[in-house]
Amino acid sequence: MESVLAAEDVRKFYGDTAALDGVSLSVDEGEVFALVGPNGAGKTTLVRCLTGTTTPDEGAVRLLGEPPADAGKQRVGLLPQDFSPTDRLTAGELVGYYAGLYDDARDQSEVLAEVGLDPDDDTWFGDLSGGQKRRACVAAALVNDPDVLFLDEPTTAVDPAGRRALWSVFESLAAAGTTIVLTTHDMAEAERLADDVALLADGRVTASGSPAELVAQHGGPTRLVVETDAGADDVSSEFRAERTDEGLVFRDVAPEDIGGVVAALDDAGVEFEALSWREPTLEDAYLELAGGVEVVRDVDAAGGATTRRDASDAGVTR
Repeated sequence: MESVLAAEDVRKFYGDTAALDGVSLSVDEGEVFALVGPNGAGKTTLVRCLTGTTTPDEGAVRLLGEPPADAGKQRVGLLPQDFSPTDRLTAGELVGYYAGLYDDARDQSEVLAEVGLDPDDDTWFGDLSGGQKRRACVAAALVNDPDVLFLDEPTTAVDPAGRRALWSVFESLAAAGTTIVLTTHDMAEAERLADDVALLADGRVTASGSPAELVAQHGGPTRLVVETDAGADDVSSEFRAERTDEGLVFRDVAPEDIGGVVAALDDAGVEFEALSWREPTLEDAYLELAGGVEVVRDVDAAGGATTRRDASDAGVTR
């Protein structure tokens, strides 16, 4: 069966700069395919080539079995990263406008409610919060009930609760057979939603696979962090300890082995305030693959501090 979306050796140049340098990919029906990578990696250019808004200089793209420019527009939805509707529309008017472009659009009130907006709210778009604006834009991309949906940073500026609500919407769409291509800087978003992930860097796909495969190959070991002032040489254990700013870090510790580490700490007379165990995540794999790209996390719903990590310290959250 032919893939819903396929690209083969796609290249796009801007002057002497290769924005895309031989990208190939394939996405099947009902699959969520995530593109991740640092700013300037070529993600948005690739989405434009996949949707037919930009023509590759070399290579081939097929969308729904046709060149993107010839694919049925009624069957494709697109949420660009830089989508900025006029301020003098309500969310309902915005979605209603896009509904009017299609022969068989969904009910606009239903779509607005689905993304967490009040269909009767008459607030102008310009007066909405950043998260509300993004939700309205998502609704506009969903109103034609697309078979293939392109989402370029769909949850930018959306609060954590709203982000998770939108994730549920996307999951329901995929479960019903919608094919989704997602670009995101949020590794938790990619890890939760994506069936397959491709890391784009310098216009090339440098790694691809399911989130679990990428974590297993590139995420590094598990980590048990013990908050203590003790040094690594103070504890005799089969698990090697490393002294960091967080305390003692034991790597490759399985959950069933935590008791043994605690016993070794007690035997050594080491006092500690707390310990935490964590498995590697897609963010760890991304940091390893991206080679030093800084990740900035959002402030959480409880107002927790923003954290920064780089690939040289991929296992440590400060």
